[in-house]
Amino acid sequence: MSTALSVTAAASDAVVPDCVTDDPSSLCAQVYRWFGLDWLAANAQALIATPLRILLIVVIAVLARAVINRGIRRLTERTATGQVPTILKPRRAKGVDHQQVVEQVAARRTQRAEAIGSVLRSFASIVVFFIAVVMVLGELGINLAPIVASAGVVGVALGFGAQNLIKDFIAGIGIILEDQYGVGDVVDLGEASGTVEAVGLRITRLRDVNGVVWYARNGEVLRVGNKSQGYAQVVIDMPVTHDTDLERCREVMQEVGDAVYAEQEWAEVILGEPESLGVESITPQAIVMRLQVRTTNADQWRVGRELRLRLQERFAAEGIRIPVTLAPTTAGPT
Repeated sequence: MSTALSVTAAASDAVVPDCVTDDPSSLCAQVYRWFGLDWLAANAQALIATPLRILLIVVIAVLARAVINRGIRRLTERTATGQVPTILKPRRAKGVDHQQVVEQVAARRTQRAEAIGSVLRSFASIVVFFIAVVMVLGELGINLAPIVASAGVVGVALGFGAQNLIKDFIAGIGIILEDQYGVGDVVDLGEASGTVEAVGLRITRLRDVNGVVWYARNGEVLRVGNKSQGYAQVVIDMPVTHDTDLERCREVMQEVGDAVYAEQEWAEVILGEPESLGVESITPQAIVMRLQVRTTNADQWRVGRELRLRLQERFAAEGIRIPVTLAPTTAGPT
């Protein structure tokens, strides 16, 4: 009996917070009714409400990031594995494995989709994280105006200082989206040319015929000559002397091209009948005769070497002479 009286007396002696009497429906009043602790009720906003709101912001940010990333991933997967648009479908051509071409196109689409998906997911994560941080700071009672102003100044400074880096990234995104070139393509970037080994958002790495690895910044690539898209055109110019029977020379070049085209080994990589175009140019040193052949991209250099070899052998057999230009000599002292 004495214990119950003492507890009742202690409860009656407790200090009731003003918020309980001012607003009985407030969080402070609810906490006081639940726990009976005046210090907890007085600090309910800082100890309960604010942490719960921060936790809610974090949970929503995580869920929003997961939903956005899932949507981006589904979009990129649909783009990579979906049906190829008609305008992008490779045309059938003689001697070309159509299924292999379709697989190459699909691989390039998958590569582009994965790269763009990675960029979009990173951008979405940064945006969601930034918004969540700003909202958390606002819940903590921090004045956001100086932070936003400082962030704006820093952003402008970084924009001027890193404009080349931003330019490279934007150009890299354009290269990947437009499929200007990909891994395995033989390209000419101006100062450097060779086989592409890697395509990134900032740089492109390629290796030339001498084995030298070149790193080209995407923002500095003003033009691209891609020798591996569509088909290749092998153009062979053969110089002959001025006293050559030009009509017979043209016929010989056509016969050589037709002979190569008739062979099974070369018919699979030559996409059309060779054309002996005749006289291409006339110089004081020689008359240049031209042969033109359309081939697959991967075999253009092999076809060109074979045609040059056979033309040289046939010219020697036909007695068609190729002019010899002697290097100028320097007379010695007399």
